[in-house]
Amino acid sequence: MGAELKSPAASGCPGVGGGVKCAPRAAAGRAGLADPEERTLHIPRSSPVPGLQTLGGRRGVEGMRDSNQENDLLWEEKVPERTAITELHQTPHVSFSESDIPPSESTELPVDWSIKTRLLFTSSQPFTWADHLKAQEEAQGIIQHCRATEVTLPQSIQDPKLSTELRCAFQRSLIYWLHPALSWLPLFPRIGADRKMAGKTTPWSNDETLQHVLMSDWSVSFTSLYNLLKTKLCPYFYVCTYQFTILFRAAGLAGDDVITALISPTTRGIREAMKNEGIEFSLPLIKENGPEKRKASGTGLRHGEEQAISDEDEEESFSWLEEMGVQDKIKKPDVLSIKLRKEIHEVQMDHRPESVVLVKGMNTFTLLNFLINCKSLIATSGPQAGLPPTLLSPVAFRGATMQMLKARSVNVKTQALSGYRNQFSLEITGPIMPHSLHSVMMLLQSSQNGSFSAGLYTHEPTAVFNICPPKDNVLDKEAVHEELANCGLHPKTLDHLCRTPVLGKLSLRHVEMSDYIYNWRS
Repeated sequence: MGAELKSPAASGCPGVGGGVKCAPRAAAGRAGLADPEERTLHIPRSSPVPGLQTLGGRRGVEGMRDSNQENDLLWEEKVPERTAITELHQTPHVSFSESDIPPSESTELPVDWSIKTRLLFTSSQPFTWADHLKAQEEAQGIIQHCRATEVTLPQSIQDPKLSTELRCAFQRSLIYWLHPALSWLPLFPRIGADRKMAGKTTPWSNDETLQHVLMSDWSVSFTSLYNLLKTKLCPYFYVCTYQFTILFRAAGLAGDDVITALISPTTRGIREAMKNEGIEFSLPLIKENGPEKRKASGTGLRHGEEQAISDEDEEESFSWLEEMGVQDKIKKPDVLSIKLRKEIHEVQMDHRPESVVLVKGMNTFTLLNFLINCKSLIATSGPQAGLPPTLLSPVAFRGATMQMLKARSVNVKTQALSGYRNQFSLEITGPIMPHSLHSVMMLLQSSQNGSFSAGLYTHEPTAVFNICPPKDNVLDKEAVHEELANCGLHPKTLDHLCRTPVLGKLSLRHVEMSDYIYNWRS
């Protein structure tokens, strides 16, 4: 049970534009529920959410080179991966001015495809039901997950601590599958993780034979996941490299009728390498920020985007002069200058959310082969040298290890007008995927009687996975559910993930439920 605390106050592919498709040039470690630690908490009544910052970077086209050190700086968080409990309790008090879009209310949350690193729930009712699961409850939760047993909880649970059904469902919601599994190494996040891995034992870093074995096993696991996805037995999975993250989604999810893969962030080098391998892809956010979008919305563009539009305008102007027969009298920029300016623009968007790449249909299979054979997919120097990318999945796959998100409850007293009042918190940490987020939210509706708030910490490079590229077809909802019925997700969670994303480049940062109505900010 949580301790009661008082406070005085409340390849090496290195880094093409355009809104159209780019045509190819050539054909378990087990983590239990940790006991809360006793400490004095100083909780202000209102304070902002510690944010996450993305730092854009430039990168020249210098061929295939390692970018470990550069990536350490690209996605630095303003706060450490684990902050003090004092800071965690400040999370729910986010001001409206910090949100890029107005708060919204609904009985359902929008789907969020980003990976969360931490969730902090607060409520006026205790979370002690989440502590110290019995051996039988833990075993039953694992079996329910492995057999994809459907469990539906009542809208309100009078005594959550005595509800075996609730505790088993909570255990189930914390399970995820990982490859490779090295208990002494933090395998998520991988972008900017060099400092966390520094000093750790990595026997494969200078052993080519061991590196080959690791990569061979990884290729088998990756192929297994893709085959599960293709047959709709796996809804989605993530590939986390030291440079970028890929989200693979099965046909039917997010409103798409084919398999899709989103890659973020990318560089010009990796986009060129994909084109050379015959992979067709699009840059959905470049199309969104094109000249038509600018004229329609009246919003300004960054210098690089304005420069690209200026180049297009120049070409159109000289075509008009040629028609008039006076082109020889006007000094025209040489082709190399125009090409150089376009290349500079392409490099300027590297490592930014705008560099997100979308691959669809059979091109995702070509992408699979490209990634397996891309030697520079793995770092060649630094703490991550020789270590294959991390595979994260909601369902089991060949070579995977079952893992558990870490959860703990903390009880505190905060200052109110009439004195001190109890405030209860539940913290969950780890690679929290969309299905886990939705499952936990459903559980808390029942256990907290439809009243709680949550601060959500996003792995920033994955926030852009919430974009909504144009859809080719409108899907039959019932047919999609029938085809994905065996993907391992709860029917309500599956329905949630089949919805079209609406958050754009944003992600959920704060959620509050009152009387079973959600209010959220992103």
